[in-house]
Amino acid sequence: MTPVESLSADHVRRTVTTYRDALRSHQEELNRLNVYPVPDGDTGTNMALTVESVCAELDGAQGMPEVCQAIMHGSLMGARGNSGVILSQILRGLAATFTEADEAGPDTLVTGLRRATDAAYRAVMRPVEGTILTVVREATEAAEAWAANGGGALPDLLERTIGAANASVEDTPELLPVLKEAGVVDAGGRGFALLLDSLLTVVDGRPLPEPEIVAIPAAVEAAQSGDDVSSLRYEVMYFLEAADETVPAFKDAWAAIGDSIVVVGGDGVYNCHVHTNDIGAAIEAGIEAGRPRSVRVTDLLEEVEEEEWVRTAARGGPSVDDAGTLPAPLQTGVVAVAVGEGLHRLLRSLGVQAVVAGGQSMNPSTAQILDAVHTASASGIVVLPDNRNIVPVARQAAESADVPVEVVPTASVVEGLCALVAYDPHAPLEANVEAMTEAASRVRTGEVTQAVRDAETPEGPVAAGDWIALDGSGIRARGADAVEAAAALVDHLVDDDSELVTVLVGHDAGHDEQTRLEKHLAVTHPNIEVEIHDGGQPLYPFLLGVE
Repeated sequence: MTPVESLSADHVRRTVTTYRDALRSHQEELNRLNVYPVPDGDTGTNMALTVESVCAELDGAQGMPEVCQAIMHGSLMGARGNSGVILSQILRGLAATFTEADEAGPDTLVTGLRRATDAAYRAVMRPVEGTILTVVREATEAAEAWAANGGGALPDLLERTIGAANASVEDTPELLPVLKEAGVVDAGGRGFALLLDSLLTVVDGRPLPEPEIVAIPAAVEAAQSGDDVSSLRYEVMYFLEAADETVPAFKDAWAAIGDSIVVVGGDGVYNCHVHTNDIGAAIEAGIEAGRPRSVRVTDLLEEVEEEEWVRTAARGGPSVDDAGTLPAPLQTGVVAVAVGEGLHRLLRSLGVQAVVAGGQSMNPSTAQILDAVHTASASGIVVLPDNRNIVPVARQAAESADVPVEVVPTASVVEGLCALVAYDPHAPLEANVEAMTEAASRVRTGEVTQAVRDAETPEGPVAAGDWIALDGSGIRARGADAVEAAAALVDHLVDDDSELVTVLVGHDAGHDEQTRLEKHLAVTHPNIEVEIHDGGQPLYPFLLGVE
């Protein structure tokens, strides 16, 4: 292809989607590299989800100003975790520069990199070298030196910048002892380098680097098992609606109680992240400054312990408890069927040892379920098909297995999640089947999707493309969009005894749609607890459960 001389709005859009695909393919590599600031192993996931949000915002954006605005808003609202928040500032710095011109040539890109670097450093109260911050800074400095020496064509600039970024990534262990001890490079820095690779792919067709197969070093495994967890136990994140002049005092308040502090945004809306031992003080500081919303608190120690438990179960190996003794081997393992990165994470966090990719329109084979059963090391296995169409295949796999296998016939992934609440890996298979079946029966479920053909239904005629809501009995509601259909479905499922609504948000549901549904639930059902999770499932923007 003929190399691109300057970036148009379409080139910028293609860069973002290419970067999303690069992060997806390198996600596990990046996750396994992550050991700082806490051993949560989710840098690749957080960066990928951040860019996924940007891609959702880009849908329908036209022209450089609109495309850049979508990048800035999508990256702020979709930022996940420390790495995602810093990446959001890098993207916002570039977009803010590009939006000032119809096309971005080499000089504009250099200016954008400087703006991105400064924004990333400003976002972190205590910048640590040897992280993504160092990599973006050293890449920017190489670009500025190239421009000062006469510059040249856009591909030449990107080659110089990518070389500096990769060298900086390889040098991160020399700057950050925890990386050197673990024998890895910084995950966030590697993820940023993929952004530059994505730019070069769009500019001259250069292929993206292939993901590496990364063996987890012993030091990383030790960190992930909880031996090197930060003394600050909780991660607190929320959006803060506040006057800009109140933010400096807010940052000072957080600095007194925590670390890994990131506060980004402007014009009255900020995305805030802190690690702390004082959850109440972290939220009260926001209340003093303005109005916190979408508050999320994660117990980092519990998360690390849970990940190690799941990982040990998945490989069938023992772990030593606090008394130095080996726990009893698992009596019951679980295999579940689902599609969507978020659903996979949810299932594994609840103890599932193997997840088979599949669901509506993606039914796995008997052999695929059997393969998963054979990887789930336990005396007996429960299979959660999580779809009515998969129940027969799951039962066929159970009959063919060489270990005891029972199917709990969950008709949806929401039922599967409810069943897992009752799962006890050290209880006999029969006891788990009984408890999990009873737990799954307590939830009423439904789903929202688009009709693929015209049909007559009890709710009236439906045309191909209409948004429809279904429960176990069929179509229950229609809507002008996915949110309207989901709201009608919730209203149908909720009764006087309902206590909890669970919402799994699909791949195609944007932040605005999720917010609209949350508002409907708060207004219409104010006394019911609501849990919302990122499912990432295709075709179904909302999966719902009511208990």
